[in-house]
Amino acid sequence: MSASSPGTPSSPESPWPVRVVSDQIAAWIHRLGAVWVEGQITQLSLRPGTRTAFLTLRDPSVDNSLTLTCPPRLISESPVPVTEGSRVVVRGTPRFYTGRGSFSLQVSEIRPVGVGELLARIERLKQALAAEGLFDPRLKRPPPFLPTCVGLITGRASAAERDVVEVARGRWPDVRFAVRNTAVQGVSAVPQILDALAELDADPVVDVIILARGGGSVEDLLPFSDEALIRAISRCRTPVVSAIGHEPDSPLSDLVADLRAATPTDAAKRVVPDVVEERRRIAEARARTARALRGWVERERNQLAAVRSRPCMANPHGIVDSRAEVVAEALRAARRDITRIIDSESTSLSHLSARLTTLGPAATLARGYAVVQSVAGVHDGRVVSSIADAPPGSQLRIRVSDGALSAAVLGSTPAAGRTTAPAPTATDTPETDTPEEQS
Repeated sequence: MSASSPGTPSSPESPWPVRVVSDQIAAWIHRLGAVWVEGQITQLSLRPGTRTAFLTLRDPSVDNSLTLTCPPRLISESPVPVTEGSRVVVRGTPRFYTGRGSFSLQVSEIRPVGVGELLARIERLKQALAAEGLFDPRLKRPPPFLPTCVGLITGRASAAERDVVEVARGRWPDVRFAVRNTAVQGVSAVPQILDALAELDADPVVDVIILARGGGSVEDLLPFSDEALIRAISRCRTPVVSAIGHEPDSPLSDLVADLRAATPTDAAKRVVPDVVEERRRIAEARARTARALRGWVERERNQLAAVRSRPCMANPHGIVDSRAEVVAEALRAARRDITRIIDSESTSLSHLSARLTTLGPAATLARGYAVVQSVAGVHDGRVVSSIADAPPGSQLRIRVSDGALSAAVLGSTPAAGRTTAPAPTATDTPETDTPEEQS
């Protein structure tokens, strides 16, 4: 045998015996001291005549358990019956039994968790999850109007499953279900529900998931207020409907789910539409549409008849005929006014023409007058208005009414009482317009 001892490090050449390892483990565990533990009793072995009762305490949220040992009197003298499924708080000391290499918690006190304490814990958890925003209404998604497949998590052969399936198929016979039967109370409920929820949420065919369970006590509904389940529901991508218990029951799953149903039957009604009701609504909608269309056609027909009955539409030429006389009278008045204006202007033009003729040089010539103009020299074409303008020998052109004469100045005789003015030079004699220019 090896001579190794606890003070000697172990090695392949000098290993520790089993008893040494067991003693070392027991020594470490026994120094841990007493501890308070909460859980749910899943197994209880209490045989008459024995000095030790064996229990299994399990964590409801995960697959983890501890073995407990206690005197039988702690169970028999408990003020509240301690049975399998009870939630308890125990005070125990960790023990390692070297003889069989097993670990257990040696219990010295058992306190059943009452309903009041459970409700208080649920309320504290509710406030903590609400502070995280898990119950925010903005996160909730409406279920689809007509789901292709409904995922159902419920107990095996339970009334909740029967109610949901029968009511849903009675409302819509073509609805399909993906049913996952799990425990809905007790220590194994939460792990099984979590697995079923993850499986249905990952299935692309499932459009909505229903958690269904009938009524029960506060202890029976505890799995649906478990923190792990609540967080799993909040992470689901598929809408989740909580139909747990009856109307007064309110587990935390109702608050985190996208839709809360009072009962499993109510969940089926709220998830699956009623084919009879939908057909009735379609018929009513079609009837309303037909009435509205007929009413619109009738209104348009009446408006068209009213338009056609108007005089302007019944006899379109009537307006033209009634206004033809007015137009003819207006034309006659316009012609009269135009004729009067033309006559008035013609008369004025005649008077002006007569005055112009009277004042013009042609009329003067016709009365026997003549216009004398010099011909040669720098003053060619100048009108002779004085004898000084035409000295003897000057060439002249004499215009009369019917033509012109050429003449030469032989001499000049001044008028009585007037003297002859010197002839103007080319620089100081103003030019005079010809009779044609004057006219």
